[in-house]
Amino acid sequence: MAGQAMKVDEGSWDAEVMKAPGLVMVDFWAVWCGPCQMVAPILDELANEYAGKLRVMKLNTDENPEIAGRYQVMSIPTILFFKNGQAVEKLVGARPKRQFKEVIDSLLTQSSATA
Repeated sequence: MAGQAMKVDEGSWDAEVMKAPGLVMVDFWAVWCGPCQMVAPILDELANEYAGKLRVMKLNTDENPEIAGRYQVMSIPTILFFKNGQAVEKLVGARPKRQFKEVIDSLLTQSSATA
């Protein structure tokens, strides 16, 4: 579904993130996290703007602590970017949309240059 961040969990992690083609942005968040709630609408906007170029996923760290631990997610929100199953960039904390776009554009430029 384009235009909105999609939920990912332990059961769908490999298919949705590790084996997904292209760039995948994963928001590690929790329901009780205020800054996570502030970032959520920005991520939905990014999912819409970059539809077809970027997959935006949300992982609830309370429900999926094993995955959060695997990537040393110590504070939330943490945004991890994956390419070909590898974490390639990490942003910790709430950021303005402009900062997310700068990282996404940079990563998309790198992937098109190497493709």
